[in-house]
Amino acid sequence: MGEVMLDSPGRRAFLMAGAALALSGCVPGSAMAGNARPSSATGTAGPAPGPSASDVLRQHSDRVPEPAVPTRERVITRFSGRIPSYWGLEAPQVLTTLPTSPAGTALTLDFCGGSGGSSIDSALIDMLRRLGVPATLFLNGRWIAANPGLARDLAADPLFELANHGTNHYPLSVNGASAYGIFGTEGPGSVYDEIMANDAVLTDLTGERPRFFRPGTAYLDNVAAEICLALDLIPAGFSINGDGGSTYTAASVAAETAAAGPGDIIIAHGNHPESGTGPGLAEAVTSLLAQGRTFTTLGNAVPKPPH
Repeated sequence: MGEVMLDSPGRRAFLMAGAALALSGCVPGSAMAGNARPSSATGTAGPAPGPSASDVLRQHSDRVPEPAVPTRERVITRFSGRIPSYWGLEAPQVLTTLPTSPAGTALTLDFCGGSGGSSIDSALIDMLRRLGVPATLFLNGRWIAANPGLARDLAADPLFELANHGTNHYPLSVNGASAYGIFGTEGPGSVYDEIMANDAVLTDLTGERPRFFRPGTAYLDNVAAEICLALDLIPAGFSINGDGGSTYTAASVAAETAAAGPGDIIIAHGNHPESGTGPGLAEAVTSLLAQGRTFTTLGNAVPKPPH
């Protein structure tokens, strides 16, 4: 689904900025406190803040899973013993560019939560609203728990599409693979918990299930990507790295984002008002609009499959 862009400058910069992700608040709080491995039973790690995935699923048991969505037990049965053949940002079937609406560019913003990552860039959100620029907002469960009122406000705005950024912001793996020193989920049950606990929260917020999932750090293996699809979610990557995990200067954000063309998916962050992300995006988005560029959400660009 979408063209793979292995050699984009933005993607190389993302890899170079990996070591700085911990400073940007875009790693699990439990990882920063010792990088404990998430449990295959609950999908949580050590003293991770907030309720466990199991607690959240119980609280929202009237919402998920829907009848057509496999249960946790079915996912474990189907995917246990599978050995991944890929680990990275572009697993097979991950959406990296828009398959339709070639005139549109998709802006996606991650809200990662956790220690140092639970703020909101209000100026950035206000800019998008003022200019009428739609965006897909990937909300992490920890960010929602810290900002329930803001989450409801974003959910009520038709300009924005809410998407799933995981329960605890773990990389998505069936064998505990790491990204930037952060342990990923371990086992199909842990993958299910990382996806579906926050799925329940977002379903309650918006009244319908999200369509897209992006794991913490955007890393996943090919088996975890298949689990996403089995759970009726599209794993979402990117083709343009707009802000290097909120580490770029405003000038760099503007330059990277301004390079986006029709069909590109831009990744940036909406939870670091102190960073160069907001000012850089404001400059680039204004310039792109002046050139006649149109923006779209992922959901408007990717048609729903027939059921």
